Amino acid sequence: MTATVVAPVTGGPALPQKRNLVTPIPGPLSAAALERKKKYVADGVGTTLPVFVAAAGGGVILDIDGNTLIDLASGIAVVSVGNAAPAVVSRVTEQVASFTHTCFMVTPYDVYVDVCEALAQVTPGDHAKKTALFNSGAEAVENAVKIARSFTGRDAVAVFDHAYHGRTNLTMSMTAKNMPYKNGFGPFAGEVYRAPMSYPFRDGLSGPEAAARAIDVLEKQVGADNLACLAIEPIQGEGGFIVPAPGFLSALAEWCTANGIVFIADEIQSGFCRTGAWFASEAEGVVPDLITTAKGIAGGLPLAGVTGRAEIMDSVHVGGLGGTYGGNPVACAAALGSLEEMRSHDLAARAGELGALMRTRLEGLAQQFPVVADVRGRGAMMAIELCVPGTKTPDAPRAAAINAWCHAHGVVTLTCGTWGNVFRFLPPLAISDDLLNEAFDVVAEAFAATA
Repeated sequence: MTATVVAPVTGGPALPQKRNLVTPIPGPLSAAALERKKKYVADGVGTTLPVFVAAAGGGVILDIDGNTLIDLASGIAVVSVGNAAPAVVSRVTEQVASFTHTCFMVTPYDVYVDVCEALAQVTPGDHAKKTALFNSGAEAVENAVKIARSFTGRDAVAVFDHAYHGRTNLTMSMTAKNMPYKNGFGPFAGEVYRAPMSYPFRDGLSGPEAAARAIDVLEKQVGADNLACLAIEPIQGEGGFIVPAPGFLSALAEWCTANGIVFIADEIQSGFCRTGAWFASEAEGVVPDLITTAKGIAGGLPLAGVTGRAEIMDSVHVGGLGGTYGGNPVACAAALGSLEEMRSHDLAARAGELGALMRTRLEGLAQQFPVVADVRGRGAMMAIELCVPGTKTPDAPRAAAINAWCHAHGVVTLTCGTWGNVFRFLPPLAISDDLLNEAFDVVAEAFAATA
């Protein structure tokens, strides 16, 4: 039950890059830790896989029982550079030794400005840009809406079917899926309107056709003159890794520009080399007015940002943006280390290589198992949708069974999608080809075992 040992592209602890199970999953120590969690942690905080982590690096996670699992989740697209990547560790260590906090709004520091300068350089477009830093993706999205409302003097916000934007009151309102994100948590924020998403597997529309449908809904039900912004994930995350048909995003962006609507690209899951480019928007040459980032930005430390056109960002009055911990110096140092890892190892290109490998393996599964109805994604952000064979009826029970089998056999996998029938694959960009191939061997075994 082991893979060939191949050094990761980058990594943290010197962990053997192999899958190795020495106990059932969960092992006795993890089982005891789960009992302690049950006693002290609120039940609403769930976990996907019942193991407690001791160390992680490259493409593996070591649990407290000594089991080594292959990581196809990256902490939900966060540790793209690998856990405890060297440049992240060194910069964080240096920063912690200097100071951990002053609050940028009280006494500022260079490392915050360094991150803002770096984001101006790597985000799409060559216009003048400015950035405000926050703690989480939801904070970034909520502040992007605040900025758009300030700039336009309008209230309404357009979002899309299957969208996920966060768990605050406003971002829950912007999120489509009820359970587990919204159920019982209302009432929600007003002036949020939903349009149909381009979903090629299910609607069969071209990008321009799907955009025309969405624009018609927004013009008829909201009115372009009332919209402050349109927020969209260039590739939807929790909604099922839905890749819109070519031309959809660009048509929406053009319509926004023509009507004075701020176009917000939510790149929280798709950003920072994940899709084979620095940002998923680049695939269609779309230049957002505002772009929200988090997850992969800081190698595992909490940091988020809103980056956008300087005139839009500067429309907010002094003091209107910020937060006690936003742009924490340790998190900013981690971000600079993460960006260093991405550049020095050309992780955008590496994501493309991993994506080609995963697509080959997933298309092979689709040929072998009719339950695989669609293979989609870009770069190291790939997914398969499971449906009752010969139909488009979601098969969530089969997805759950396969997921549980993978977990029991040492591979960390994640499901997603409006119906819970989509597998998403988000390996660290530091994973080796050998380790990734072994993980997909296990996935294939899971399909056969649950047939």
